[in-house]
Amino acid sequence: MGERKSGVGGWLLLLCVLLLVWQPISFALLASTLLGRFATRGVPFALILVTRLVVVGFGIAAGLALLAGRPGAVTLAKVSVALTAALDVVVYTTPYFPTNLLPGDAWFYAAVSVLYAVVWIAYLTRSKRVRAFLNASH
Repeated sequence: MGERKSGVGGWLLLLCVLLLVWQPISFALLASTLLGRFATRGVPFALILVTRLVVVGFGIAAGLALLAGRPGAVTLAKVSVALTAALDVVVYTTPYFPTNLLPGDAWFYAAVSVLYAVVWIAYLTRSKRVRAFLNASH
């Protein structure tokens, strides 16, 4: 039998797991607890929830593209991480989506989310391993 190596390991594999497993499960749990709030929270709430669904879908596409070594996978992953951070900033700093944060903590969580995105984008941009994997996949 032929052995198939995906070439994805280390930090890149962790990012794929976060995009393909953690984000969808996290969104599913959140959405399942908040679906009953449409009537009281209004259109902005619904728009943020739908946008979260789209961003999670983007993350799934990015994770699958990375695992397959597709051209443009790194760019898609960077966009996915940036969109996630941007949406987190909106959620944490506006009253349209309910959070359990203490007053005054929103900016800290928004900053952590942006830092998370910056770290992943820097990794995807600078990693020799990511570059070598993608070059070997073509």
